[in-house]
Amino acid sequence: MEAKADENKYSIIIPTYNERLNIALIVYLIFKHLPNVNFEIIVVDDGSPDGTQDIVKQLQEVYGEDRILLRPRAKKLGLGTAYVHGLKHATGNFVVIMDADLSHHPKYLPSFIKKQMETGSSIVTGTRYVKGGGVHGWNLMRKLTSRGANVLAQTFLWPGVSDLTGSFRLYKKSVLEDIISSCVSKGYVFQMEMIVRASRKGYHIEEVPITFVDRVYGSSKLGGSEIVEYLKGLLYLLVTT
Repeated sequence: MEAKADENKYSIIIPTYNERLNIALIVYLIFKHLPNVNFEIIVVDDGSPDGTQDIVKQLQEVYGEDRILLRPRAKKLGLGTAYVHGLKHATGNFVVIMDADLSHHPKYLPSFIKKQMETGSSIVTGTRYVKGGGVHGWNLMRKLTSRGANVLAQTFLWPGVSDLTGSFRLYKKSVLEDIISSCVSKGYVFQMEMIVRASRKGYHIEEVPITFVDRVYGSSKLGGSEIVEYLKGLLYLLVTT
């Protein structure tokens, strides 16, 4: 028998670094779009100097410390380890990972949950590259770079999903724990490694079209060094998976 949404609990892990301007809004939107869902939000803040943690503490007063968990770290330690850290504190049987900068809109969460329940899939990933998905606010160069990165990875790795570098995903917790334990990448390449390893392990992956919106406040953390990292990561996965 298929489990109903109210029997499931969703742990939403949001890594933050200098997201004071965005965190309150994303939390508000999550509560708005998941009115009848049992969830907790785990904020993994990497010692933001801008007061992100103070805002999260205020949010705890509004929503309750059982719904908003602040699990900070002393300094910036990378995205992959942020998920591992958040996962340790997750009490849900499903885990959502998403960015704090509003590039991942919480309005898509109900469709992630619905897709998972309909298909029984282990992972639901948001994709910009199928009908109904897209990118808003990127210049042509950024779009071509992202698209090119995906096409490269598709060609060499055959992962069976259309958007490898996206980081808006819903996992069964047990599946995430399994995959994450075999990942070695840090930062930008980590998302790609996660989905490739999941595919290699034969997990059922479904996709939901999303529109990715370039960050509203603050500056993007993607630069030339990330592209080099990406290519190194691609080669690494090619050799090891």
